[in-house]
Amino acid sequence: MELKRVVVTGLGAITPLGNALIPTWEGLIGGKSGAGPITQFDASKFKTHFACEVKGFDPLQIIDRKEARKCDRYTLLALNAAKEAINDAGFDLEKEDLDRIGVIFASGVGGIKTFEEEVNGYSEERGPRFNPFFIPKMISDIAAGQISMLYGFRGPNFATVSACASSTNAISDAFNYIRLGKANAIVTGGAEAAISAAGVGGFNAMNALSTRNDAPQTASRPFSASRDGFVLGEGAACLVLEEMDHAVSRGATIYCEIAGSGLSADAYHLTASHPDGLGARLVMRNALEDAGMKPEDIDYINVHGTSTPVGDISEAKAIKDVFGEHAYQLNISSTKSMTGHLLGAAGALETIACIMAVKESIVPPTINHAEGDEDPEIDYKLNFTFNKTQEREIRAALSNTFGFGGHNASVIVKKFLR
Repeated sequence: MELKRVVVTGLGAITPLGNALIPTWEGLIGGKSGAGPITQFDASKFKTHFACEVKGFDPLQIIDRKEARKCDRYTLLALNAAKEAINDAGFDLEKEDLDRIGVIFASGVGGIKTFEEEVNGYSEERGPRFNPFFIPKMISDIAAGQISMLYGFRGPNFATVSACASSTNAISDAFNYIRLGKANAIVTGGAEAAISAAGVGGFNAMNALSTRNDAPQTASRPFSASRDGFVLGEGAACLVLEEMDHAVSRGATIYCEIAGSGLSADAYHLTASHPDGLGARLVMRNALEDAGMKPEDIDYINVHGTSTPVGDISEAKAIKDVFGEHAYQLNISSTKSMTGHLLGAAGALETIACIMAVKESIVPPTINHAEGDEDPEIDYKLNFTFNKTQEREIRAALSNTFGFGGHNASVIVKKFLR
């Protein structure tokens, strides 16, 4: 069976840097930090008082008030990003076979804010009086369901959940469904809204978050010796993947081609990556093999790069192992230094960063690195694109995401050529 080619025809985002694709991209190449004091709850008693929040978001621009009440914040963010991506793709839905358009949309945590509110509202005296929308608001698949219901998409519809690798898994699944001929197009990506007492408190208990409360905008500093954990972010990112001939036949604008994807497991630890990057090596090799590409075909890697002590070291080691001498010709950057860590939505947002880098021939930076803040276990001959963008032709780019439980996913995008 000949596999079909898969292209990207629509993009959408709502992030701590902006409530649409272009302001988000401008924030990334401008080296802007989305971090600031938490406003969604009183975090004064927590170890971490800051996060990367979406600002000024009005869900009533997407759906009416009655329907919005049935949705957790993560779903509302998903609907926002999906609307932009679907509009960007330029479908005439009256002419499309909606049985052949699907939605595969991820969330690592789902409706944690809804869960927290409902459980906190329960008491023995009051009795079990829960909101009838509690369960459908909370579950991690409901963003995919809501997008399909809003547009009438009846193709493959489900959510992927693999912690911080969730939305890269979603993109990989969407890619495979289309190239196997099971859909003409799939709306894919991820959404997360875990800036809550439970979210911050839970990650604080693991010592996973930065506690640099005096300087939140510079707290996320991947690959620097003084890194002390990730900065929690929220938002959503959406891509429309489409079978190439279908996209060309309707005159769609094509951003890039999905070249391949890879999956692997560390099989090592509940939350820590393998110290030698074994799972990270395997997932990048699997993605290259799937794409039929050699290491030297890649020009840019958007790394997982969370600003955690162990993870950054192991990923840098893995890149050197997989790419050999070509590793020193790559641009590498962690856009989490600006957006914070969007958990299950991170992979989709970082894949979009790769797509825009390929399209615009510019690499977004890794911000917040100071001279003299070098970790002896990291090879700084690698080009981490510290603090400022770099212009270069990018033929192909790879995005890495690694999740708790040892879940690893990578996707490769490349320039579209007929």
